[in-house]
Amino acid sequence: MAERRRDDKRQRATSGVSLRGTRLFRPIRRLLKRVHGAGTERDRAGNRKLFYDQYLTLLLVYFFNPSITSLRALQQSTEWDRTRRKLGIERSSLGSLSEAARVFDAELVEPIIRELAARAIPSARGREAEALEGLTAVDGSIFKGLSGMAWALWQDAEHRGLKLHLHFDVLKGVPCRATVTPAACSETAELKAALEPGRLYVVDRGYVDYDLYARIIAAGSSLVGRVKSDVAHVVQEERPITDAAEKAGVIRDAVISRLGTSHHKDELKRPMRLVVVATVDRDGKPGEIRLLTDRLDLDADLVALAYRYRWTVELFFRWMKCILGARHLVAHNRNGVTLQMYAALIVSLLIVLRTGRKPTRRTFETIQFYLLGWVSDAEFDAHLKGLKSTRSKTD
Repeated sequence: MAERRRDDKRQRATSGVSLRGTRLFRPIRRLLKRVHGAGTERDRAGNRKLFYDQYLTLLLVYFFNPSITSLRALQQSTEWDRTRRKLGIERSSLGSLSEAARVFDAELVEPIIRELAARAIPSARGREAEALEGLTAVDGSIFKGLSGMAWALWQDAEHRGLKLHLHFDVLKGVPCRATVTPAACSETAELKAALEPGRLYVVDRGYVDYDLYARIIAAGSSLVGRVKSDVAHVVQEERPITDAAEKAGVIRDAVISRLGTSHHKDELKRPMRLVVVATVDRDGKPGEIRLLTDRLDLDADLVALAYRYRWTVELFFRWMKCILGARHLVAHNRNGVTLQMYAALIVSLLIVLRTGRKPTRRTFETIQFYLLGWVSDAEFDAHLKGLKSTRSKTD
């Protein structure tokens, strides 16, 4: 009972503090309260000063403030009274921040990411958006690790690396699910463990796995995946190429009765579809890609379009590394690194929810200047109004 009273007292002390002047944080305030008391079981003395929601808020500030480039700089920001009042935190030591990266379970943030992603509104409309509803690009990207990250051994004893496995909602332009693992891992296994119903997963050749395809369909979702040029299959029907498909580069559209030869197990046990699309590489050399899908109802040109949209997840990785600055790690342990990656995803989601558009360098810079006090409320609102005007003209 005494411990419960201490927890209630802590909650009352912090619940009345608002993030004044940080309008971008509004969509997440209520969500952060859910994790406030998590990870406090070790606090028998009742003197904890840094709570889960406060540490996560500091990580968001780390990405939004260009002057904060290290854990020590993040700790220094808690020394200033105005910063503490705005963020609702107390002065924190380096030891407290290092401990937070270990004791605050990163998996508690994953539902927050999914809820924020669910709030985003699709930016595309019309025939394509309706046909490709739930289109989700899946891929993984490697981030260079630090020398002390023994859990992330990669290639050899001298290299460390971690991989962010990302599910990207293409039509909304937002990340919707993610996991962090050592770089040396199975991407197909991570996807198998994270399947959801109602998705149209689009994947590259690294995810060629007939058992994975069967699990996607069993989960109530569909797929568009690139397969190797020598994929064995049994043709059931050759479909005619429509004008729209021809314009999209489709040169073959076939229904196949099974993947593999008769000597192999039929993992899918259902007809699939093979769509071949002509391509030209950077040197002008012609080629082709083979796409496999269970969507027999989808027009061939839309199958090709769905795969082209896979590049949106690659562009998002570039945004995270080159503009958001997620390559620079402020934690060494796996849980702390996962928290930092999740915070980067939340920052991206908050920008989309506030602007209605995918994040860009110029908008991100404007937001940073606004939070620093160099851009007024009126100027910030004018920038957002300009973004909405541009979007309405392109819709």
